[in-house]
Amino acid sequence: MTVETDKIVLRVAEVMIEELKLEDVTADTFDPEVDLVDEVGIDSMDLATVALVLQDEYGIRIDEDDYPKLTTVRRIADYIQNKLNE
Repeated sequence: MTVETDKIVLRVAEVMIEELKLEDVTADTFDPEVDLVDEVGIDSMDLATVALVLQDEYGIRIDEDDYPKLTTVRRIADYIQNKLNE
């Protein structure tokens, strides 16, 4: 994992916390491996909201068909990194 990916992990966690109004967690304490659907309880609308913010921030397109694969902060960060490398 690169320093850049680590930065993306932290930023994705920040966006999640901010957009979903998560309490009692910070970007530094947000487990990037936690399952966002099963353990955090986000739904497809929440993910769409987060995806829009991340698309704007990183200048990429996150395909709706890929949403089911984006189940952890780490997977979202890896997805973004792959898109940036294309």
